[in-house]
Amino acid sequence: MLVDSHCHLNFPELIQNMDQVLDHMQNQEVGHALCVSVTLDKFPEVLAIAEQYPNIFASVGVHPDYEDIQEPTLEALIRLADHPRVIAIGETGLDYFRLTGDLEWQRERFRIHIRAAKATGKPLIIHTRNAAEDTLRIMQEEGAAEVGGVMHCFTESWEVAQAAIAMGFYISFSGIVTFKNAQALKQVAQLVPLDKVLVETDSPYLAPIPFRGKTNQPGYVRHVAEEVARLRDIPLQTLIDATTANFFTLFKHATPCN
Repeated sequence: MLVDSHCHLNFPELIQNMDQVLDHMQNQEVGHALCVSVTLDKFPEVLAIAEQYPNIFASVGVHPDYEDIQEPTLEALIRLADHPRVIAIGETGLDYFRLTGDLEWQRERFRIHIRAAKATGKPLIIHTRNAAEDTLRIMQEEGAAEVGGVMHCFTESWEVAQAAIAMGFYISFSGIVTFKNAQALKQVAQLVPLDKVLVETDSPYLAPIPFRGKTNQPGYVRHVAEEVARLRDIPLQTLIDATTANFFTLFKHATPCN
């Protein structure tokens, strides 16, 4: 069974069709999914889904894109992460694509998440866009290697992937790896050690081919897995077995369903 290592089931596009989303997951042999938090005010929605469905897990964190919202404190993250259904801290990181100006607040928010991960022993879910150098620098300065995590929806270079892997991080590929213009990313997908690969949808965004432009959902992670297996010239089942094992190795607080 596959695992969608990163989705946003509480977003309106998915939560209003939850029964169909879960049925499609089952039909596509996607056994588990990680519902990822992006703001603290919506975290109760994320947690409620994980509490209701035994094959859905939760994270807690604040995405770097969000300004003028409830800022996460170290104490709050530690407290909210102290729940058996919460298996990770994030999504966190840096994003210099959408925001400009003095982004020191974004870097400080990232540091707080890393400290929370170290305090709770729960791995990080890291988002980085147009900010790879600062992302890696802060990871090193804050000792992110002590807890590890995943570079989610990876779109950076092989050199960035190597630096993250050296700190004990996994590399997760989304539907972007299926896009025809993603040749550099396809090469990275061939090079990452199999025991460091994860697959995800980031749904409801970034639907893979042949659904590009439509609402994404966790069941579509099969198409991501198929493309990564094709690129690596390995059987799909080998990729499925590896990425599922990798998920439960990294997220050690997640208990698989029978």
